[in-house]
Amino acid sequence: MKEKAKVRHIRSSHVFASEAGTKILRRNLLRAFYNVVERAKIEDFRFHDLRHTFATRLAQAGVDLYKIAKLLGHKDIKMTQRYSHHCPESLRDGVEVLDKVTTVQRKRGYA
Repeated sequence: MKEKAKVRHIRSSHVFASEAGTKILRRNLLRAFYNVVERAKIEDFRFHDLRHTFATRLAQAGVDLYKIAKLLGHKDIKMTQRYSHHCPESLRDGVEVLDKVTTVQRKRGYA
């Protein structure tokens, strides 16, 4: 018989909280992070790189840059642009919109 998974309700405003819901000490969090990175044999990866991943994944999912800037706490959208990166797949819908507009214009004799 399978044991039912325990659900913990976290009542904390911290992203990384201890089991008690309190703030994890920075040195403990970094130690755990770098232990995992080492075990996974990932090279040249820092904790700060997670901010880039966060911003990039949101941008690639179509989240507005201004929302991403707010979530990251950026005051200047230029900083958010430095953090957010698109891959060719995430840009495809923009090209498809342009393609649809061009097709409609051709049918109407505009292009």
